[in-house]
Amino acid sequence: MRHFGHIAPEVRQRLFHQEPCEFTADSPARLLSAALGATLYSPATRPRLADDIVKQTGRGVVSMVLCLEDSIGDEDVAEGEENLVRQFTDLAERGVDLPLLFIRVRAPEQIPDLVRRLGPAVRLLSGFVLPKFTEERGIPFLEALSGAEVASGHRLFAMPVLESPELLYRETRVETLEGIARAVDKYRERVLALRLGVTDFCSSYGLRRAPDMTAWDVQIVASVIADVVNMLGRADGTGFTVTGPVWEYFRVQERMFKPQLRRSPFLEGQAEELREALIEHAMDGLLREITLDQANGLLGKTCIHPSHVLPVHALSVVSHEEFSDAQDILRPERGGGGVLRSQYTNKMNEVKPHRAWAERTLLRAEVFGVANEDIGFVELLAAGISG
Repeated sequence: MRHFGHIAPEVRQRLFHQEPCEFTADSPARLLSAALGATLYSPATRPRLADDIVKQTGRGVVSMVLCLEDSIGDEDVAEGEENLVRQFTDLAERGVDLPLLFIRVRAPEQIPDLVRRLGPAVRLLSGFVLPKFTEERGIPFLEALSGAEVASGHRLFAMPVLESPELLYRETRVETLEGIARAVDKYRERVLALRLGVTDFCSSYGLRRAPDMTAWDVQIVASVIADVVNMLGRADGTGFTVTGPVWEYFRVQERMFKPQLRRSPFLEGQAEELREALIEHAMDGLLREITLDQANGLLGKTCIHPSHVLPVHALSVVSHEEFSDAQDILRPERGGGGVLRSQYTNKMNEVKPHRAWAERTLLRAEVFGVANEDIGFVELLAAGISG
């Protein structure tokens, strides 16, 4: 699989200075954690789940979570588990290309039980999403995952969701974060990424952000995300990939802006018209939140609607200017430090302070690609939707 792999090769050549790399579910964890992109959630009870997965793969989705937790009722859990086993078996028989697939469970004992019931189809599973993760609640999940991995002989990753009230409340936040840090460090090789449950954070205070507001505008939420990145997202080798929170609104359907895309600003120079149409249809809040996610150290995003996927991926592509700066900073002859003017002659690149940024940028460039000099977000989005 690869980001923008659903786009014709000749179009990718026009869009990218460096095309996104290919990767598989067996690729190194460091690469996969950066490549998650827009992780699309789907209830595990969907009767045509296998068809849905194949369809979204063809639209550029590279990671999905099949949810047995909050997205379905308590009375539907058994049905959801049975459906997952049927749908995975169906997918295994089809032998088609698939995204990275994860199952969000409710209880630790579901992990070994599902792995056993999946049988040979477990090879399609990349891991499990662990809800309401704290040290106390999370360790049993991680132990169950490790045991299931040994029993199945198949590599399984964990993606803990940080969403508990103890993490939000000021009087318990630091202690809770320290416990989470101990737990995920102990199982570091199994933890692919940390996910943020901002909807649960808001629930603790009876809040819900409006479509023109980002998670970063809700100060009590922004403060906990900042502390999570502070303690768990460091660039010194101790940190983890932390993914962006879910965007709840999906009024922006593909059909709303496809008429604009048929005139393809990528081909005909109508980028500004499309940009105005996107903002008019309330995508502006999502775009601002993705940009703020990235500015604050988050990579990738939880998504509940297919229309969110391409904006996340298009804004994750590294610009030619960023790529140029990162390469300059990491040149071997710059090892001793110093300051240099960027090739774009518009900023200072200070080698030592900007080194960690440059390394992260080149990793993002590897998985999402580098845009050509004349290519921006709108052109990438237009090409992605047009396919």
